[in-house]
Amino acid sequence: MKKIQGIYGAPRGHWVGDGFPVRSLFSYDRHGADHLSPFLLLDHAGPHDFPPASRPRGVGAHPHRGFETVTLVYKGELEHRDSTGSGGRIGEGDVQWMTAGAGIVHEEFHSSDFTAQGGTLEMVQLWVNLPAEHKSAPAAYQTLLGADIPRVALPDRAGELRVVAGKYRGHEGPAHTFTPIEVWDLRLAAGGETSLQVPEGHTTLLVVLEGTVQVNGDAVVRDAGLVCFERQGDEIRLEANNDAKLLLLAGAPLGEPVVGYGPFVMNSEAEIHQAFADFQAGKFGRLEG
Repeated sequence: MKKIQGIYGAPRGHWVGDGFPVRSLFSYDRHGADHLSPFLLLDHAGPHDFPPASRPRGVGAHPHRGFETVTLVYKGELEHRDSTGSGGRIGEGDVQWMTAGAGIVHEEFHSSDFTAQGGTLEMVQLWVNLPAEHKSAPAAYQTLLGADIPRVALPDRAGELRVVAGKYRGHEGPAHTFTPIEVWDLRLAAGGETSLQVPEGHTTLLVVLEGTVQVNGDAVVRDAGLVCFERQGDEIRLEANNDAKLLLLAGAPLGEPVVGYGPFVMNSEAEIHQAFADFQAGKFGRLEG
């Protein structure tokens, strides 16, 4: 069994643009890059009710380099555009997996329909680090529709697991990843018990987005709680005291320096300075229209 290394609560929330009231459930600068690797940050936006509006809310054009952003939508609808020419709309159950790589400029707003109708928005955005050899990969974008994400019933009617990335019981997630990563979206029914097999030696994080869960038989974790596990061991045991929504993340640690500044995550200060210079020189491309 993987032993619990630490349990953490969420800090106070803040706004990202005017469309995303978030709490950062973990970040490499707060929890330590070595402990989280290959993961960097996880923001939980909402749930928040937005009234109808005439202008879409969100975040305007901004750059990234050196990592990937993974957005899972639980409620609401988002529209995305970036400097590769990619774009699209994702709604409940969908995931967007964006590789910033060598550099990208993008924007994220509530969709036009959601803006006009209003409603509840809830999503998470995960930052996944890229190893040094892939930080210069071409920027890319994956739209993972909910219908294409495998759903696996947990034994004894304990709940359901969606395989966004990695593998679970022979089911493989649709996301292409540069390093071995598991992203599992779980729902546990009240009273449901399950054991999850996770890779030996991987960084493993459990995020409780909603509900109350007992972990490994004794630790109680509530809404917006984060559990960090030791890398030794390959099993986690969960029991839900009530209906629960969880995110399990596991990945092979990169073992490389992490130097980040705002929207750039590289391996050295010199690479951060170069990222700023390249962005200012227009090498990340631009949004059309």
